[in-house]
Amino acid sequence: MTSAPFNPIELPPLQGDETFTGVDATVNDFWRFAMSDLRVNTVRGYVAEFLISRALGLTGVADSMTECDLRWNGISINVKSSGYLQAWSQRSLSRIQFSGLYRRAWSVEDGSLGEVPDFHTDVYVFAVQTATEPDKYDQLDANQWDFYVLSQAAVRAHGWGSLSLRKLESLGAARLKLSDLPTAIREAANVGDRQPSRWTRQALQGEGFEGFIPFEAP
Repeated sequence: MTSAPFNPIELPPLQGDETFTGVDATVNDFWRFAMSDLRVNTVRGYVAEFLISRALGLTGVADSMTECDLRWNGISINVKSSGYLQAWSQRSLSRIQFSGLYRRAWSVEDGSLGEVPDFHTDVYVFAVQTATEPDKYDQLDANQWDFYVLSQAAVRAHGWGSLSLRKLESLGAARLKLSDLPTAIREAANVGDRQPSRWTRQALQGEGFEGFIPFEAP
């Protein structure tokens, strides 16, 4: 593998009071401009990661350049978020769906995509913003979130790249609150070496299956 010729240097986390050069504005001004509405899908995903990280006692910053969203006690975690309400007008509530579970790995070292899609983290945490009435959506209330946890083995056994909320529940994922997550994530990480409950093609390939060998006729 050849390393990429241009590699970013590590920067200290911004505090918010830093000032731009050439314009009268601070980083806080930029954050207020770009991320003041926490209902926006791209921002809401970071809100989910932030809440989960705090529940796990993590204090670092988000890293979108790695395959896992969070790493806790050696456990790699992928966070998926969804909600019934959006930052735009709706004719009906959104269907809760989580995608991007089965994908090609992205290499930090050389900026390339892997050739074979797979499931890349030990544990998956699915976060749902539960408000269903626009005037009651409190973007700063962590109690308006539900969480569901599945091991990689459970997601792999299902074999699909996306899951609905109903399918999550049928796979045994219980509705949790923030305080439940440390125990649930730890337990899910410990079932990684159990056999999948459903042997799909993806699940078989994940266990090293390459193909059937025909028996010779007697």
